[in-house]
Amino acid sequence: MELINVSNVTYTYNDGHSALKNVNLKINKGDRVAILGPNGAGKSTLFQLFNGLLTPTSGSVTIGGLATTKKNLPAIRKNVGMVFQDSDDQLFNSTVRQEIAYGLMNMRISGKELEDSINWALKVVGMSDYINKSPHNLSGGEKKRIALASVLAMKPEVMVLDEPTSALDPKGVSNLLDLLNSINKDLGITLIFATHDVDIVPLLADKVYLLSEGEVVLSGTTEEVFIHRETIRSIDLRLPRVAHLVELLVKDGLIKTDELPLTIGQARKLFQKAIKIP
Repeated sequence: MELINVSNVTYTYNDGHSALKNVNLKINKGDRVAILGPNGAGKSTLFQLFNGLLTPTSGSVTIGGLATTKKNLPAIRKNVGMVFQDSDDQLFNSTVRQEIAYGLMNMRISGKELEDSINWALKVVGMSDYINKSPHNLSGGEKKRIALASVLAMKPEVMVLDEPTSALDPKGVSNLLDLLNSINKDLGITLIFATHDVDIVPLLADKVYLLSEGEVVLSGTTEEVFIHRETIRSIDLRLPRVAHLVELLVKDGLIKTDELPLTIGQARKLFQKAIKIP
C-alpha cells in the first residue's frame, strides 16, 4: 500500500536556492528506504517535506493519502516520527520518563494509557531500567535509543531518521541496526533514513533513492542502484567497502566474477565459489 507520494516536487528557498528539482518518489507501507547523496543534495529539505515543516514550491506531497496542507498537519505529524542526527537536539527533559511522556501528553494521552505507552516504548528499545535516569548522562547509543523510544511511543506509521548511526561505535551501530530492523519487521513501521555510511545501506534498506543537486539521479533496490558504480563515484559517494574490495580483486586477476556483493555474507558466498570451498 502506497504510504508516501512525492510528485514533481520542487522546493526553492527565499534566497532563490533551488534545493529540490522535480523530485518523484513513492514509498510503500513497510518499506525500508535509504536517501543517499552528498552534502547539499537536498536530503534534509526532503525530510522536512514529509511532516509538513516545509511545503513544496510546486508539486505535491501526500502522506497516507493526506496532502501536507495546514489542516492535515496534526494527523500527518502523528504518523510521521522524526529522529534527529544529534540526539542532544531531541532530548531536553530531566528524566527519561518525562522525555517519552512529552509527545504523548501533547497528544492529550494521560493516565494508564500514558504509563503503558511509556513502558512499552522503553521495553521495545531495551531501556526499561533507565526510566528515572537523566537522558543527558547517557552514552551516545543510549541517547539514540531514548530518542527512538520518544518517537515510537506515539506509534507512528513512518520513522524518518537523519544519519541514524552517527557518533556510534561499531557495537552501537550493530545494535542499532538490529533494533531498527526489528521495529520495521515486528511493528510494521516504515523506515526512511539518510546516511553517508553506505556500508549500512544494504543492511537496513530495500530501496534506495540517490540525490544529487536536488534531483533523483538513481532509484531502485540496493542492488539496482549500487551497480551504477561510476554514477555513484561521480557525486562523491562510494560503494560499500566489501564491493570495492571485490572490484580490486577482479582488477588484479585474483578472482573472476560479474557479481557485486554488498555485504560480508554475500562476499563470503562469492569467495567460497571462487576458491571452491564446499
